[in-house]
Amino acid sequence: MEKEKKPKKPHQVYTLLVEVGRKDGDGLPEGATGAALVCYASGVDEAEAVRETVAILKQADLAPLDVNGYGSLDERLAEGHDIPGDERTLMGRALKENSVIVAQMTPFFDEDS
Repeated sequence: MEKEKKPKKPHQVYTLLVEVGRKDGDGLPEGATGAALVCYASGVDEAEAVRETVAILKQADLAPLDVNGYGSLDERLAEGHDIPGDERTLMGRALKENSVIVAQMTPFFDEDS
């Protein structure tokens, strides 16, 4: 008896903002206390995109502390977000490659430094 195959859910690309702390070998600039990363991650849902992103960042010797999801491309468009062409290109690449793209990294520095 053959198992009935569930239809595969299509992947979407989710926009994530990931805050990372310091860890030996993380590649962050000297004096930085952490960083914020804007990532585009492919997944069948946002939870999968978050899990994959955290796993990849850990493999890259980063220390993810917090992840905020901003939804899929369709969800962001429905909310009225203006999404420029270069951002859409990176999202398309993440979807095509079923990957996580780090689009921007902003290091944090202690104000007392």
